[in-house]
Amino acid sequence: MIYNKEIIHSSHPQHRLKFEYKEVPFRCDGCKEAGIGCRYKCELCDFDLHKCCAVPSQSISHPFYPKCNFQFFTRPPGNGLRYCNACGKDVLGFVYHCRLCGFDLHPCCYNLPHMLDDGDVKLYLHKKVSSACHRCGRKGPSWSYRSACKKYHLHVSCVKEMLADNWQDLYYSNGKRSLELYTRIPSLKGTLQNHHRSKRGKVRKCCEMAGLAVQFIISAVLGDPTAMIAGVIGSLMSK
Repeated sequence: MIYNKEIIHSSHPQHRLKFEYKEVPFRCDGCKEAGIGCRYKCELCDFDLHKCCAVPSQSISHPFYPKCNFQFFTRPPGNGLRYCNACGKDVLGFVYHCRLCGFDLHPCCYNLPHMLDDGDVKLYLHKKVSSACHRCGRKGPSWSYRSACKKYHLHVSCVKEMLADNWQDLYYSNGKRSLELYTRIPSLKGTLQNHHRSKRGKVRKCCEMAGLAVQFIISAVLGDPTAMIAGVIGSLMSK
């Protein structure tokens, strides 16, 4: 899909947003989720939108929910707290919502590719997986990426948690916005290996065998599955 170089968006009508690609993380001002790579940005206001949030489809369907018709909303419908049926995380901004079923999807979760291929390992997106996640050790309800050989499995929610665990440390330093935000996002090597010591050997093997594929999962969760983010995250096993 070819994107316009500049757009006017209803959530930020005072300035034009310019399409750009940078290997630096950002917080999307639409869905309130983390992002990297392609975005629409207002340089004057430091306002950013994922490309899928800036140029959404107004009505969508998803193969995991064949009976649903999802509509795009710029704010969560209703008065109560809502959560994404893909990752289980809170819905705080832009969202796809099915009025019939009440299901919700973050725009980035809706746009997750159904297959990721790093050249050595292929990972497939599943609504439910019977095997345990390499990060949390649980089966859980979150959407998951699992290798074709079924040896490697990561919840989408766990990837988000790995990023969120370190995001505030990167974003703020002594109460002020940190410059580190613009140079790196959390390394997942330590988070994966240290989360559960009892699982360390298994997780290390996962990193060794599918490290680059995990980076593709991270970039997909951050809203840009085509982003070449190796220079930002670095090799998971390089240190």
